[in-house]
Amino acid sequence: MPCSARIPSPPPSSEAAPETPRPPSPPSRSSSAPAGARGGHGTRACGPVRPPRPLTEGLDRPRPTLITVPEETPMTAPTPLMSLVWTDHVTGRRGFLVVDRLVRGVASGGLRMRPGCTLEEVAGLARGMTVKEALHYDPEARYVPLGGAKGGVDCDPRDPEAYGLLVRYLRAMRPYVENLWTTGEDLGLTQDLVDRAAAEAGLVSSVQAVYPLLDDEATARERLADAFAVVVDGIGLDELAGGCGVAESVLTALDRAAVPYAGTRVAVQGLGTMGGATARFLARAGLTVVAIADVKGTIANPAGLDVETLLAARDAYGTVDRRVLRPGDRELPGDAWLSADAEVLVPAAVSYAIGTGDQERIRARWIAEAANMPVVPEAERLLAARGVTVLPDVVVNSATNAWWWWTLFGDIGADADEAFAHIRRSLRTLVGLVLDRADADGTTPRAAAHALAADRLPVIADRFGWYR
Repeated sequence: MPCSARIPSPPPSSEAAPETPRPPSPPSRSSSAPAGARGGHGTRACGPVRPPRPLTEGLDRPRPTLITVPEETPMTAPTPLMSLVWTDHVTGRRGFLVVDRLVRGVASGGLRMRPGCTLEEVAGLARGMTVKEALHYDPEARYVPLGGAKGGVDCDPRDPEAYGLLVRYLRAMRPYVENLWTTGEDLGLTQDLVDRAAAEAGLVSSVQAVYPLLDDEATARERLADAFAVVVDGIGLDELAGGCGVAESVLTALDRAAVPYAGTRVAVQGLGTMGGATARFLARAGLTVVAIADVKGTIANPAGLDVETLLAARDAYGTVDRRVLRPGDRELPGDAWLSADAEVLVPAAVSYAIGTGDQERIRARWIAEAANMPVVPEAERLLAARGVTVLPDVVVNSATNAWWWWTLFGDIGADADEAFAHIRRSLRTLVGLVLDRADADGTTPRAAAHALAADRLPVIADRFGWYR
């Protein structure tokens, strides 16, 4: 199958896992993300059809003991294995590729396109992929962890020159995609667009570098293609996997705090693939979605939004047609989701969405990072100091990539019930391990996740090696 097989953009691994490096000051923010926004590792803008693609009971309980958060998290991993800066000869725009680690000669991570994308941003995302791969390592599974990588192009995906730029970038990166970098859609891009551009650039597939690691390539590719054909209530299984993982992470945190689902309120930033699927799963679990933000602003209703109606009214960029709003739905400024009267915030659109000033407005008890790097480090320290728990991106939004690899390597088949059960079981276990480690170490869930990854990375390196 050529690129049209739409094979994924999963995560990576390595020998030591530091905190994902993130710029200290966020660039200008948008209330939502363009097509492809899915927590950083690809998923189309999900919808009921496949387009082109309170505080209630429990919160009167004592909050957890506040932790002491260090000013700086120690960096225990070496610098990335490889960093590339590409300058387009036609437009002068730049693109980046960072390979953080290799496992058996291969690294995994999506390709994003957004104005203002930087090498530092891509390096942080590549490191996050390394950590995600390590966290999902199971020595008994068929799924073999990969190394971490990420690509990025500094361009507005709506720019008329964007597609040509994407094709030229992939032509320049062709030797890496063919041999060591498996990639796919990320922020600003859909998988269909990546596949089309990859084919035009002369590539067999955006993930062809992983094929030599498969025991039975033909069967594996057929199984993944079959999984992509599965549709659940009008939405493709591939578009639901990530949101299922985010929702299960939230539900696990609520269960640990003995907070009932009914009456617990949620605000979501971004109604693309990750945000849309998360909103659906949480609403179906009994939570009340009271605010959803897109590029036009925030839609809010303290009595709860009709999530399915809003999902059905999105365009390919995750923007809701306001004509479907009900009398009780209010249109608010784009950043109003931050101060929503909700117990759970789900930033599912862009990186750096919550800065130091923004955190003061947050009234939620939990923040589930469905996007990659949405909370800047200093804001996270301030949030932790006042008892707000940030469930980190390296755990929360990792299910999409894990689902790709579980399916391709044969741990699960092309079946929605099997996929959702595996995702729920895996994420519930992983979130539990992370929160237990955070409690034991007296630190943040993010630091705990990196500590767990640091324990596993040497084991992965010893078993599989860096190179083929």
